[in-house]
Amino acid sequence: MSDNLALWHAVEKTDPRHTKPIVGKAYSGNSPKPHYLVHKATETFGPIGIGWGFSIVSERIEEGAGGDRMHFAHVRVWYEWDGKRGEVEHVGGTQFSGLRSSGKPFTDEDAPKKSVTDALVKALSMIGFAGDIFMGRFDDSKYITATRAEFEQAEAQAAPEAQEQPEPMPNTAAKVHWKTIADQMFDCTTLKQLQGAWNRHYRVYEQLPEDLQVELRKWKDELKDKLMAAAQPAIPPNFDKLETAE
Repeated sequence: MSDNLALWHAVEKTDPRHTKPIVGKAYSGNSPKPHYLVHKATETFGPIGIGWGFSIVSERIEEGAGGDRMHFAHVRVWYEWDGKRGEVEHVGGTQFSGLRSSGKPFTDEDAPKKSVTDALVKALSMIGFAGDIFMGRFDDSKYITATRAEFEQAEAQAAPEAQEQPEPMPNTAAKVHWKTIADQMFDCTTLKQLQGAWNRHYRVYEQLPEDLQVELRKWKDELKDKLMAAAQPAIPPNFDKLETAE
């Protein structure tokens, strides 16, 4: 027998860190952040447009009380699950224009976008996304605390472990590498050659003991200064005394 709630149970829990309080409504509570649900849907079904997606079926503006105007969006969400395609539809609404509490009229140019987002969140909730919020579990502070701890623990376990520092290079091997780098630097006759030698051996250089690193850096800087000086055109001894020819 198939588990009809398998998908629901896979997506119903909401990370409290990705919720926001409901404001501007006659009721209070929490709502999931829309992009968190988009991320979670992508995690569950695959990239949007491939494993899941949505389309705007229709939009309309209706007159409300007191001259207010409401924007409504009808959205259809599709998804692939267990080799089958599913679809669910919902409607979202946002005030498009009206009067503020100060009596000043306004028009919200973002109302269509907000309506589509509202419809998308509601459609995803019908599949089970943020099911714990819409079923009222977030009214229990103990549930929120426990769920937050659960997500934080899972995140910590999934984080890659800190890479171990490489073991110090044995002294004999270090001196061999140190001499190789030094010999190749001293063979350089141009700045380009010097930089190339340094780049080729930089990873080995990082593993050398600090005292050998210091010595190599010192030699590199001295060679760099000499090569830079050699690249400059010779200046006549009496340069300051030369007069401009008339």
